[in-house]
Amino acid sequence: MQKYLSENIVDIFFILGISSIVILVISALSIGYFIKKIPYDYFLNDKRGISEYKDKNPIFWIITLALKNIIGYCLIMGGILMLVLPGQGLLTILVGLMLSDYPGKFKLEKRIIKTNLILKTINWYRNKSNIPPIIFK
Repeated sequence: MQKYLSENIVDIFFILGISSIVILVISALSIGYFIKKIPYDYFLNDKRGISEYKDKNPIFWIITLALKNIIGYCLIMGGILMLVLPGQGLLTILVGLMLSDYPGKFKLEKRIIKTNLILKTINWYRNKSNIPPIIFK
């Protein structure tokens, strides 16, 4: 293993560097899309509503929920690795946290979005896209 690593160190770092750039570009391009998709009144309630897919198609809902959580937890683990390797570690962890389901997630999302700088930035972007700003109680 050590011999393989020493012989291929340049290739490994090249692949890690390209992967980091690809993740950065995908994150940068997709963040605007997701900001637009947040309903303006999403944070008005203290608890998140139940998904309409749960009643309409429970099997599809379970499969989607499982895949979303698996991807989210993989992103969290990858982000933790990227803290010591080249890459967008914190951004990847944040995306993984937003994809995963866990107790207190809605409160955490609300607290992050309520941060003055983040809320101003999100609402500025939504305003540029002619979408109503996110509101709280």
